[in-house]
Amino acid sequence: MATTKKELIENLNHDLTLEYSAAIQYINHGAVMTGAAYGDIIKELKIHAIEEIQHAVILADQIDFLGGKPSVDVGKIYTADENDEMLKQDLAGEEDAIERYKERIDQAEELKEFALSQQLRSILAMEQEHAMDIKQALGK
Repeated sequence: MATTKKELIENLNHDLTLEYSAAIQYINHGAVMTGAAYGDIIKELKIHAIEEIQHAVILADQIDFLGGKPSVDVGKIYTADENDEMLKQDLAGEEDAIERYKERIDQAEELKEFALSQQLRSILAMEQEHAMDIKQALGK
């Protein structure tokens, strides 16, 4: 079934809410995670938080360009008491984002929104990098 521009904007807004929540979640996890063995990933999580904000800015600009109104809603934020549980939450979010952005790229290209597609490919590449960082920290 063909995606409409309105549906694409709605989907991008959903992605935007999840970028906001990912940034907050990374800030939280980076702040509360402890232990020398987690030093490198704590630094990475703080970088991930900044990159998720950058993704949100890109998405908001693209939504506006397409004639939509960027969301100010924030998606669900997951917290935990154990370091590995936090990392598993972060990995689940990244894996979800990877699947959503693959779908969003297809939708953008279907509508011949190639500049948007290129922006989404850049976000996708970074989300995949985040997933690899977290998997490495989890020993996967």
